[in-house]
Amino acid sequence: MHWRSHQSRLLLLHLGFLVGFLFLIGCPNGAIASIHDYRKGVFAPRSNSFFFHGGSEGLYASEANFSDRHSFIRFESVIFRRSKESAAIHHDMQQKTGLVEAIIVEIQDRDKIGGAHFSSDQICCTRELHEKKFCKIGEVIIRPRSDNPEWPKRIQTFFDGKNEETSMVTQTVFLNRTGMYYLYFMFCDPQLQGLTITGRTVWRNPQGYLPGKMAPLMTFFGLMSLAYLLLGLFWFLKFVRFWKDILQLHYHITAVIALGMCEMAFWYFEYANLNSTGARPMGITLWAVTFTAVKKTVSRLLLLVVSMGYGVVRPTLGGISSKVAILGVLYFFASEALELVEHLGNINDFSGKIRLFLVLPVAVLDATFIVWIFSSLSRTLEKLQVRRSIAKLELYRKFTNALAVSVLISVAWIGYELYFNATDPLSELWQRAWIIPAFWNVLAYALLGVICLLWSPSRNPTRYAYSEETGDDFDEEGVSFTGTGDIASKLEKKGLGTDEEDKLA
Repeated sequence: MHWRSHQSRLLLLHLGFLVGFLFLIGCPNGAIASIHDYRKGVFAPRSNSFFFHGGSEGLYASEANFSDRHSFIRFESVIFRRSKESAAIHHDMQQKTGLVEAIIVEIQDRDKIGGAHFSSDQICCTRELHEKKFCKIGEVIIRPRSDNPEWPKRIQTFFDGKNEETSMVTQTVFLNRTGMYYLYFMFCDPQLQGLTITGRTVWRNPQGYLPGKMAPLMTFFGLMSLAYLLLGLFWFLKFVRFWKDILQLHYHITAVIALGMCEMAFWYFEYANLNSTGARPMGITLWAVTFTAVKKTVSRLLLLVVSMGYGVVRPTLGGISSKVAILGVLYFFASEALELVEHLGNINDFSGKIRLFLVLPVAVLDATFIVWIFSSLSRTLEKLQVRRSIAKLELYRKFTNALAVSVLISVAWIGYELYFNATDPLSELWQRAWIIPAFWNVLAYALLGVICLLWSPSRNPTRYAYSEETGDDFDEEGVSFTGTGDIASKLEKKGLGTDEEDKLA
C-alpha cells in the first residue's frame, strides 16, 4: 500500500508541475483598446521600404439599416516628422518633397502588397517595374482587388519644401466588409530614414469601440456574473437553512463566491464602458484588476487548505499557517502587478524582459501552489485510508477526481491553444479568439461549483467535519497523525473507523 501511495504521490506531483505551467501559458491577456496612440514611433526597414505598424483589429461590416452604426478607422492628429538633414536637402519652393503612405489591408489581401505578383520581392516600386507601367516609382506596390479597385486602401501624405513636419488630413475610412484589418504607415524614400510618427487612430465596430476579438467578452462576463449570482443564491439558501451547522470552511467558500461575483460584474462594466467611450475607465479597471488578483489568491488558498484537510481531518493549519499566509501574500502582489501592467500599461511596451519579469514570479508561485495542493491531497487520502473514514474518503476521492478531470481538460485546451496560435499567426480566426481567455474563467467557476456541492452545508456536517474524539490531526508537515482519547483507542482496537465512531456517538 505504501508503494502505491508513493507512486500516486509522484503522479500528483508531476500533474502539479504541469498545471503550474498551464497557468503560465493559459493566462488570459487583457483587452486592447481600439484607440491606437503613436508616440514618436520609429519606422523599421523591410526590403526596399520602411514601415510602421499602426494597428490591427477584427472589424465587423457596417450595419446598412443604421446610419449611426458604421465600422470605421479614423485618423486623428497624425503628424510625421523628418530629420533636419532630410529636410535641408530640399528648397522652400519645392512641393511634394517626401511621401508617406497609410495602407489599410484586409488580411486576406496581404499578398496584394508588394511585387510578389510580378515575381519580385520588392515592396516599393522600382524603376524597372515603373517602366513596365505596373506602378509609380516612389510608391508602395499595391495590386487592387478585382471586386473593389479602391482596396487595399492607400492614403498619401506629402512633405512640402523644407518643412520638417507634415500632418495627415483628418479623415474616416468606412468599412463594409467583416475581416481582420491591418494598418501600415510606409515610405520608400531612403532620405526619409529616421522619420517618426505621432498621433492616433480610432477603430470602431458597429456596436461600439471594443475590438472585434474582444467584443463577445462583454456578453460573456455578463453571463458569468449571472452564473455567480445563481451559485451565490444556491449557497445562501443552504447557508440559511443549516446555519446552526456552519463550519469555518463554509465562510471561506462564501468569500470566494462573493469575490467571483464582484470580479465578473466589474469586468462587465469595464468592457461596457470601454465599448461606449473607446477608453478604459481607470477606476473600474483598477477595481476589476484588484478583485481578480484577490479572487485568484483566495481561490488557490481555498484549494490548498481543503487539500490539507482543514476542517475535515485537522481543526487548524497549525504551524504551517504562516507559510500559507506568506505564499498567499506573495501571490497577490505578483498577480496584482501583472494584471495592472496588462490592463493599464502600454501594451506595446509589455514584452520581452518586462513581460518575463512579471510573468515568471506568477508562474513559479502557481507551480508552488499546485505542487503543494496535490502533495497535501495525496497525504490526506492516505491518512483517511488508514483511519478507514469511509465518508470522508469518498468525499476526497470525488474532489480528487474533479481536480484530475480539470487537469486533463486543461492539458487538452493548452494543446488547442498552441495549435490555434501556431496555425493562426495573423489572427485570421479572430472571431474565435475570445474563447481562449473565457475558458479559464469557466474552469475556475466549475471547480468552485464542485467544492460548493461537495462541502455544502447540511444537517449532518460530521460526514466531513473534524471531530476531536477521533484525533485525526497532522503535524506541521502533514506526515503523521495521532489518535487521542479512550473512545478512539478502543474503537481502533476493534477495527472501527471514523464513520463507525460517528454512528456510536
